[in-house]
Amino acid sequence: MLKIFRGLLLSGLVTVFSVAAAETTPKFGPELQGFDIPYPLQHFDFTSQGQPLSMGYIDVQPKGNANGRTAVLMHGKNFCGVTWQDSIDALSRAGYRVIAPDQIGFCTSSKPEHYQYSFQQLAQNTQALLTKLHIEKVTLVGHSTGGMLATRYALMYPQRVQQLVLVNPIGLEDWKAKGVPWRSVDDWYQRELKTSAASIKKYEMSTYYVGRWKPEYDRWVTMLAGLNNGPGHRIVAWNSALLYDMIFTQPVYYEFKDLTMPTTLMIGTSDTTAIGSDIAPPEVKAKIGHYNELGKQVAVLIPHSRLIEFPGMGHAPQMEQPEKFNQALIKTMNSR
Repeated sequence: MLKIFRGLLLSGLVTVFSVAAAETTPKFGPELQGFDIPYPLQHFDFTSQGQPLSMGYIDVQPKGNANGRTAVLMHGKNFCGVTWQDSIDALSRAGYRVIAPDQIGFCTSSKPEHYQYSFQQLAQNTQALLTKLHIEKVTLVGHSTGGMLATRYALMYPQRVQQLVLVNPIGLEDWKAKGVPWRSVDDWYQRELKTSAASIKKYEMSTYYVGRWKPEYDRWVTMLAGLNNGPGHRIVAWNSALLYDMIFTQPVYYEFKDLTMPTTLMIGTSDTTAIGSDIAPPEVKAKIGHYNELGKQVAVLIPHSRLIEFPGMGHAPQMEQPEKFNQALIKTMNSR
């Protein structure tokens, strides 16, 4: 009886703790309303797949001597345009105009109830934005899932991409072909509904920052947790599920060989990101997500490529060590 009582007490305390944690997590709107973005947020309104949509974006003019070039920064799956903040500031000081859009389904952009997500569609949406802004040629920088999107954009619009930079892009391997099980959109949705500040921080600690945490990283946990904890948490989770299905089922790996522009891979070598690794059999999990090897392998596949490695760094080198990363980024961009 005493053991049962202790068990019930512990269970109650865990529940109270979980409720308290949820109550202290901010509640941001479904388009990230309430989160502090230190730049004027603009919106591009357009129609796609028969419905009106709005794409939030940041547009920062050069702070130094303008070099006449525009950098377009593509965010990853668990990131937003604003998570490029340190790079936006560094690039603008270096003379670049910087555009950082939030793709449909993410952050400050629309979360449609029904949308056929594809990297081609997101690339076309981005091209429509750049056309509206009268931008003809860009240096394209894509991180994580944004690396897959940047690759697709570069394949679709090669004449518009002066230079391509891929920062720890996912999609350097085909997880499905390596044996990772498929997961339905419904299963992804149920998984995403469970997202919390604690689960976000645990994942980021191990994958983004390789066990090293700094107080400035908390801002990005708060951003995602507040979005998932807000009044639009179900539509946010639903779009997230649709996007995960897109990522898993639409590899760009087989087309790296077709890239024609100068391309730089910037790789934190301790990254272990692999979609579906949480449900992969042990023998499959053991052979995926090795960025120390993947960066080298894919650099061989891409014509006109170079590889810059950040030894011991994780999935988000631009956030883990922004000064070191931005120095390398600007150097490679200026050299092309």
